Amino acid sequence: MVFICTGSLTTAFALSLYVICVTMLWMLKQYLKYMFFCPQVCLWVTFDPEVFFNILLPPIIFHAGYSLKRRHFFRNLGSILSYAFVGTVTSCFVTGLVMYGCVVFLKVIGQLGGDFFFTDCLFFGAIVSATDPVTVLAIFNELKVDVDLYALLFGESVLNDAVAIVLSSSIVAYQPEGDNRHTFDGSALLKSLGVFLGVFSGSFAMGAATGVMTALVTKFTKLRDFPLLETALFFLMSWSTFLLAEACGFTGVVAVLFCGITQAHYTYNNLSAESKSRSKQLFELLDFLAENFIFSYMGLTLFSFQHHVFNPLFIIGAFLAIFLGRAANIYPLSFLLNLGRKNKIASNFQHVMMFSGLRGAMTFALSIRDTATYARQMMFSTTLLIVFFTVWVCGGGTTPMLSLMHIRTKHESAWPFRLWYTFDHKYPSVVLPS
Repeated sequence: MVFICTGSLTTAFALSLYVICVTMLWMLKQYLKYMFFCPQVCLWVTFDPEVFFNILLPPIIFHAGYSLKRRHFFRNLGSILSYAFVGTVTSCFVTGLVMYGCVVFLKVIGQLGGDFFFTDCLFFGAIVSATDPVTVLAIFNELKVDVDLYALLFGESVLNDAVAIVLSSSIVAYQPEGDNRHTFDGSALLKSLGVFLGVFSGSFAMGAATGVMTALVTKFTKLRDFPLLETALFFLMSWSTFLLAEACGFTGVVAVLFCGITQAHYTYNNLSAESKSRSKQLFELLDFLAENFIFSYMGLTLFSFQHHVFNPLFIIGAFLAIFLGRAANIYPLSFLLNLGRKNKIASNFQHVMMFSGLRGAMTFALSIRDTATYARQMMFSTTLLIVFFTVWVCGGGTTPMLSLMHIRTKHESAWPFRLWYTFDHKYPSVVLPS
């Protein structure tokens, strides 16, 4: 969800609630009006879920990478990568194990209406591990919260979206040989691991390569003299990353993310002043429209989706699972990271990071992509409630949480940043200005 960070917090939060609530109320009215007279009404407001991945998610993810505050991001790069990779995988498995226990309990008491396998639980753990703390970050930006805390949360949320996409695809790719596809098979596990590493590294390489290519083109040509053409080329090169990655069997959304990071670090400074302004405004607008459309569509699907499966025990178990998964991500990793960090991640920072694990557009898009089975339908219905709850309750409680934790603004440096700064200004920046 996108917020107007330059306005008051009350207006921003009210606007976000307005987008969802008004859409939900309108859809409820339409549903009650036509449910007995026109059963096909629900089909009028639905469309292919692949639209999310092919049209709506790319501008959101690109803007996330393109708007990174590079200095603070690279200063905390080691910690961000740890939270995004190790933490997301840990959260996925902890959530999956807790949900599997919940599913077994539901089977014992006869409250499960269909098949629900361990791989389904892991898939659910993967999609709800994608955090989207846009609400929190908007408040952080306005209140000028500590830059390192902002960088840790923003960097983690950007990268763990990419990890969650590839991780969920790897779990789907887990297919043991034989009749039973849901037994443990070592070769299938290794294959899934290979898929994860291959797809992620390939997407990363393709996105970074496209960004470097654009940087070279904008530096060694006279495109600066034609700002409109320069902006158009910048946009098309960025969008082509998604298409090229998908055509090569990689994940386009992940490639677009790393393309955005590379474009911001190298290409941006080669652009003319007019193109810099245009490109930022263009992608900010696309991100705003896509985010709001997705959250509006969430309100619609709460009533228009015809195969909802709301199981109270499963929903309670899901909230418990994501809480434990987030805790297993933040606290143990923070302890280990603090052993090697000069600028420690304070306990109040850890509590805020724990509280700020909102679920948003990415979680919704991953869950709606496949609702063919009973398990996926139950996961989708539960995911909707998780997104609404975390955005409203956790997002709305951010300011009181900051006051309770006594968060202040401070600026410190760290050795990973100094190491990266030295390397970057000695080698890449000689050819690709940053």
